[in-house]
Amino acid sequence: MMAAEKLRDLSQPIDVGVLDATVAAFYGTGSKDERTAADHILRELQNNPDMWLQVVHILSNTANLNTKFFALQVLEGVIKYRWNVLPVEQRDGMKNYISDVIVKLSSNEASFRQERLYVNKLNIILVQILKHEWPAKWRSFIPDLVTAAKTSETICENCMVILKLLSEEVFDFSRGEMTQQKIKELKQSLNSEFQLIHELCLYVLSASQRTELICSTLATLHAFLSWIPLGYIFESTLLETLLKFFPVPSYRNLTLQCLTEVAALNFGDFYNGQYVNMYNIFIAQLQTVLPINTNIPNAYANGNSEEQAFIQNLAMFFTAFFKVHIRVLEATQENVNSLLIGLEYLINISYVDDTEVFKVCLDYWNALVLELYEANHNLDSPAATANMMGLQMPLIPGMVDGLGGQKSQRRQLYAGPMSKLRLLMISRMAKPEEVLIVEDENGNIVRETLKDNDVLVQYKSMRETLIYLSHLDHDDTEKQMLKKLSKQLNGEDWNWNNLNTLCWAIGSISGSMMEEQENRFLVMVIRDLLNLCEITKGKDNKAVIASNIMYVVGQYPRFLRAHWKFLKTVVNKLFEFMHEVHPGVQDMACDTFLKIVQKCKRKFVLVQIGENEPFVSELLTTLPTTIADLEPHQIHSFYESVGHMIQAESEASKRDEYLQRLMNLPNQRWAEIIGHARGNADFLKDQEVIRSVLNILQTNTSAASALGTYFLPQMTLIFLDMLTVYKMYSELISSGIAEGGPYASRTSYVKLLRSVKRETLKLIETFLDKAEDQPQIGKQCVPPMMDPVLGDYARNVPDARESEVLSLFATIINKYKGAMIDDVPRIFEAVFQCTLEMITKNFEDYPEHRLKFFSLLRAIATHCFQALILLSPEQLKLVMDSVMWAFRHTERNIAETGLNLLLEMLKNFQNSEFCNQFYRSYFVLIVQEIFAVLTDTFHKPGFKLHVLVLQHLFCLVESGSLTEPLWDASTVQYSYPNNGMFVREYTIKLLGASFPNIPAPEVAKFVNGLFESRTDLAVFKNHIRDFLVQTKEFSAQDNKDLYAEEVAAQIEKERQRMLSIPGLIAPNEIQDEMVDS
Repeated sequence: MMAAEKLRDLSQPIDVGVLDATVAAFYGTGSKDERTAADHILRELQNNPDMWLQVVHILSNTANLNTKFFALQVLEGVIKYRWNVLPVEQRDGMKNYISDVIVKLSSNEASFRQERLYVNKLNIILVQILKHEWPAKWRSFIPDLVTAAKTSETICENCMVILKLLSEEVFDFSRGEMTQQKIKELKQSLNSEFQLIHELCLYVLSASQRTELICSTLATLHAFLSWIPLGYIFESTLLETLLKFFPVPSYRNLTLQCLTEVAALNFGDFYNGQYVNMYNIFIAQLQTVLPINTNIPNAYANGNSEEQAFIQNLAMFFTAFFKVHIRVLEATQENVNSLLIGLEYLINISYVDDTEVFKVCLDYWNALVLELYEANHNLDSPAATANMMGLQMPLIPGMVDGLGGQKSQRRQLYAGPMSKLRLLMISRMAKPEEVLIVEDENGNIVRETLKDNDVLVQYKSMRETLIYLSHLDHDDTEKQMLKKLSKQLNGEDWNWNNLNTLCWAIGSISGSMMEEQENRFLVMVIRDLLNLCEITKGKDNKAVIASNIMYVVGQYPRFLRAHWKFLKTVVNKLFEFMHEVHPGVQDMACDTFLKIVQKCKRKFVLVQIGENEPFVSELLTTLPTTIADLEPHQIHSFYESVGHMIQAESEASKRDEYLQRLMNLPNQRWAEIIGHARGNADFLKDQEVIRSVLNILQTNTSAASALGTYFLPQMTLIFLDMLTVYKMYSELISSGIAEGGPYASRTSYVKLLRSVKRETLKLIETFLDKAEDQPQIGKQCVPPMMDPVLGDYARNVPDARESEVLSLFATIINKYKGAMIDDVPRIFEAVFQCTLEMITKNFEDYPEHRLKFFSLLRAIATHCFQALILLSPEQLKLVMDSVMWAFRHTERNIAETGLNLLLEMLKNFQNSEFCNQFYRSYFVLIVQEIFAVLTDTFHKPGFKLHVLVLQHLFCLVESGSLTEPLWDASTVQYSYPNNGMFVREYTIKLLGASFPNIPAPEVAKFVNGLFESRTDLAVFKNHIRDFLVQTKEFSAQDNKDLYAEEVAAQIEKERQRMLSIPGLIAPNEIQDEMVDS
């Protein structure tokens, strides 16, 4: 305690010995209590605004590294947030002190190595100061640094580190840390002063013998090469020097990274000669370092970390160089030879078994084949388009020889490497999402438990690359695939991995071939795979082959639609797999069945040639045996598939007959249960019976999701009984919880009863959601639910209320819109008050109810706004409070629903007769609350919506829609000329009070800027982004959420591009209205 008192008094120099002891206690030499006490003291000191004045004293008097770091942490806070308000002499004193310590420690070898960590931290502090001081207030910084560097090799090494840090701060980490203007200013300064740095680097590389110094210099150059003026690279000896260092083992990796930076620069053709020269010298040197015939994957597997890094860096170099300069190498024959050697290296590196290395290579192959495909595609295009339209286009002489000739020459140049690349893609193909059967680490075939996202991303990229490769040469693609498949059949290449990658590759190019080639190819593939399944013995082997057959057929709906015999064989094969108990096979069979039916459903309701009845009828007859070995969730999937078939039948009488046959099994069981229950209600309390009820409801939900409106006859049949069961189970739950207390809600019995309630709600919601827009269905369903569902919700204890009730009614209102307006007051009465009480106690309880409650409110605000206007002021205040409660949530989707709801209400109230009344009550409050979440750093994902709300409010106040003053005349003495002036003043006051670190004129400038840019969303948004950076609260964090919208626009553009290339979006992902009559 004495120690604490001693440290707290900052009026005299702090007792460094006591501070050392406190820091030591915090780092764990004492007991737990001592640690806590030390933590408390250190935090208190850190938060004391005068503490930083003690930093120099502490650094000069302690030998303890942790104490030094503590002092520097205090200093870093001051530099980040308060530097600009400190008096000049204090700033200069600090700046000079830090510079002196750095020079002192780095001027002799021993202290520099010993104090390395400390010096590194001081370097970081210096760069933080530079971000404020340089260039304006510290003009001589770079010249001073270079002069110091020339005095000793260790100082020079440390200067390199500082320069590298500075470059990274300005060019790599500046977004969201500094305003746009400041970044621009620092970049210009670095550019204009670069000559001194450049001379220093070349001087070191030519004169020094010290390995550490040379490494440090190469690392600094690496950070600079991406932005310095090009003359410094190409019109000096820099490139020669780098190539001279490349063969030396200790500099190989750093030099390669520098050359990669140079290779990635893209500024027109001016330096093409130098690039070709650099590439040729490099290739010649590389062949001595790593001969072309080396088995690179083996070398990588057995290499040390330096050697592995070298191979990875090599991949980076080639891909960077080829991305920008490959065209220059294509121009003359001798360059073409060294280009082909480079591609050969890159293909060999692509076989390395390392995800990171493969990603780098794959990324480039994807770009190259896309470029070749587009050139090719455009080559084919004028004539091809004309042909498709049935026009004969006269060939323009010269067009074919000129441009076209060049392009087909280029195609020939790459034919060899592209063929090798096809083999690489086929043999390394990643696993697609649909495949559920995998090999575990013990070599057993099992059902996949977790989706691996990296593999899915890789699959997407490889699939795209393979589709372009297929378009470049369909025949070579087909030939390579069939050749590999025949090796599977004759056993010379047979293993699980080879078969898997091959089939995944075959499935992934679906849609890229012309139809007749695809048909010919697939007939062979499917025939071979079915043969393989017959001739191969062993459960695991059969499971792997089954999984591959299912994957391939699921990818080619166009082929199956055109070949009924194949389709029928495949579906019967899937039924066979449904009896195969090997893990994963049944799941995959059900998934594939659903996928095929969705794409070929018409085929199953027509009588095919040579058949007596439609397939669906035959299937319904044998249904009980087909599903005999399936688990409940698989049966539900099966019912959904058959539902899709029935839905394709256009004749109502047949459709109803099929539906009745499909639901026959569950309906029999349902009738039995309800019959028993009529005699004795206790029968329904039995756990097995409850499970059966649940299963029957789930089966109904699956069928309803496929059939939509056509499910009505079945729905009518069970609806009222189902509501009775719902009500009974609900009462059981409530009495259980009332008697057993809160723990009762966690017993398996209560959970099971609740599952039945939830499934009932889900069934009704699914049916209404999928049914076509027929208000009479809604009108039929809603009244009987009023008491058993809504009344029940209100009567239940909170723990027994199902959040699905809220989402069901949100669905109903979204579906039937204004038709529901008369029912809104009853819905409101039943759920509003009681749900609010559940969710406003804190931010954590009842997360499901929160989200669904706000979704329901949003539906009402959108479609039944009149109902909100009829609320009493107290009720409206509850609604508004709950909206603000929602967007203060850190849970992203709840906050977003709240903000969307707020926007709906703001727009609707603006157009209603209650506009003045509403905004008088809430305008100021909303401005205050939105600025609070906008600037507190916990709600960044809501940025786009925060901006829209503010834009709406500022536009509204200047639009003249508000005819009454927004301020309260009884408390505000001053009378403003108009609402616009009042809101300006209010906002400036609000922000000025919240951010004392921003000068008042800046705040006023920001608020005026908001008013000026209010009609242009993009300017308005950037203006707010810059302000958030200035508040400094947003500096040291990840700000990508503030840019999320721009990213989304990019994604949509990409999707449109993909749709234009056959096969890029898989045929089973395209929402086509099946042309398969």
